[in-house]
Amino acid sequence: MIKTGKRQAGCGSNWFESSAYDWMIRLAIVLVFTFLILANVNGTIQAAVNWKQQALDHTLLNMAARVSSALFLALAAVTTLTRLPPIRKAAGIEPRISALLGTFLLTSLAMLPRAEFAPISLAISSVLVIAGMAASFVVLRWLGKSFSIMAEARQLITHGPYAFVRHPLYICEEVAVIGVFMQVISPLALTILIAHAFFQFRRMLNEERILKTTFAEYESYAERTPRLIPRRWVGWIPTGTPAEVAR
Repeated sequence: MIKTGKRQAGCGSNWFESSAYDWMIRLAIVLVFTFLILANVNGTIQAAVNWKQQALDHTLLNMAARVSSALFLALAAVTTLTRLPPIRKAAGIEPRISALLGTFLLTSLAMLPRAEFAPISLAISSVLVIAGMAASFVVLRWLGKSFSIMAEARQLITHGPYAFVRHPLYICEEVAVIGVFMQVISPLALTILIAHAFFQFRRMLNEERILKTTFAEYESYAERTPRLIPRRWVGWIPTGTPAEVAR
């Protein structure tokens, strides 16, 4: 973990760099997270109340998936409030739009009708959500006060899960996303998923760019650490030339 006390030059010189803007975004994000937590809690209660309407194992998996999602969202909300102030922020509106859509676009999947599947398929989807949310919780604990929704630099984390790939939190979240997608699979759901993947990739590039600009150590970290797939899984994977590497 690399710590620095230097703030971005000129920070506070405009609205996007101001402390007021930072806290407004924090509170807005926490409000959305709180709404999603309550939705998961309500879903858990409804599943428990209506447990006789479906198989017990499916009810328990459904409840576990919702609880794991609520716990991750609660940690994200707390971390958003307690995280360090940013040293540097990405300029422009595109990084902010990509960050928000990459993070929250998938909530629209919850509004889609559930697909009819065999019990084993529903069980697999619930297990993926549970595993993805549990792993995301662990990775977020490692990331700690460096957590950001927007493309912002706080601390450079290179240990723990970040020693294997540069974006472990995204990988874990996408495991859960696949589980949710399986439950509502349809052409519309696939369209939403593709759009989500596009904005998530833009988030990665924007985050990498701001970290490279802020931390001198980042380029060497990016050269030795793959973006998404650990080298030990598939052998040596080039991460790109220094000019191509952003994070």
